[in-house]
Amino acid sequence: MAKYIVHGGNELHGEIIVNSGKNSPIALLCGALMIKGNTRFIGMTKVSDVIDLLEVFTSIGAKATWEDDQTLLLDTSADFNMAAIDKEKCAKMRISLLFMGALANREKQFKVYKSGGCKLGKRSIRPHTLALEAYGIEVSSHEEYYEVNANELTGADIVMDESGDTATENAIMGAIFAKGESIIKMASANYMVQDLCYFLNAAGANIKGIGTTTLRITGVESLSSVDAYYPIPDPVDAMAWISLAITTKSTLTIKNCPLAFLELELQKLQHMGQQFDITNKRPSQSGHFTLIDITVKPSTLTALSDKIYGRPYPGLNIDNVPLFMPILTQAKGTTLVHDWCYENRALYGLELQKLGAKVMLLDPHRLLIEGTSELKGNEVMAPPAIRPAMAILITMIAAKGTSILRQVYPIERAYDGLIGRLQSIGVNITREE
Repeated sequence: MAKYIVHGGNELHGEIIVNSGKNSPIALLCGALMIKGNTRFIGMTKVSDVIDLLEVFTSIGAKATWEDDQTLLLDTSADFNMAAIDKEKCAKMRISLLFMGALANREKQFKVYKSGGCKLGKRSIRPHTLALEAYGIEVSSHEEYYEVNANELTGADIVMDESGDTATENAIMGAIFAKGESIIKMASANYMVQDLCYFLNAAGANIKGIGTTTLRITGVESLSSVDAYYPIPDPVDAMAWISLAITTKSTLTIKNCPLAFLELELQKLQHMGQQFDITNKRPSQSGHFTLIDITVKPSTLTALSDKIYGRPYPGLNIDNVPLFMPILTQAKGTTLVHDWCYENRALYGLELQKLGAKVMLLDPHRLLIEGTSELKGNEVMAPPAIRPAMAILITMIAAKGTSILRQVYPIERAYDGLIGRLQSIGVNITREE
């Protein structure tokens, strides 16, 4: 397994351009499976999850061509051979659950192999199946796979059992070809869900209420090719760089930040005493989102009087909660972190103790982080969860001395070209196999 060697404790400088990360690209790619034609994505990342997903696509008969480093042409016009699916790659990713909604109109019966992804405790697929069953999609569980049987799809009124991003995406895709109107209530309105909706509408879907928790979808006969679609820059990618700049007490400009999905994070930081400038407010290349550039400045921080916790949008992004932890090690006082969403993720915060952070676990969901801590290098095994692993790496970069982060695959699932991007702003880091 690969490892990162970090010589930390240095001030960073320069600028970073936020890319599309992981969450929106994989939703968009699954949405493209619904099109019997071509889709061109401009600004697509080559994170491990995207590459693995494309390998699954090609195993069933899709064609993926990189026209340049960030432009992907996906040809999904041929009939799929679901029996030939790459079982190992399919089972490697929890996102393969999106095949259930995306393929239900094209394939009347198929298997989705049980998935991996981040190790965050028990994660039920029931919110997915409850929504899909309402349209006439039957999902049965077997030891190694889920079997999906799709009858004639009919629109339905759905209240999401859980406002999860992936479950909402499945519910949306299941409704696109369902006859009549579907209403999805308590839907996630997070950035990747909005991006998927805008993309599907560009292909000819009829989705209304984008950005709200109630979506109205009128079924259509088919979707058309999309010549060019630009995924949204990822706010969680942006937050990682914001966290890095603050924790290392550096002046750093983070460009292409999606404002609507970072506003509460920025407000919390401002209340802690963090200084930053917001400039160049403009529409995204897709035209659907507002982007800004953020210049972070070295600041003296004080712990918030209230806890840090995530919630479904609109709110502090659940994925950004671990990325606050390095920052909190440098804020005078004690902060309560309530990571309620996942069973195991708060436990990974204890790994920061190995780097000199003062962290106390109260229960499986709550941590106390006391600042300010003098961070020091150490050797740590990356946890099998993307954002906690990235939080450890950020802390290592801020820590004086040499650190080694082993088994870095979780980070590379979501952060594209990471080593080069870090080196470009002055981080002394190398990657070794």
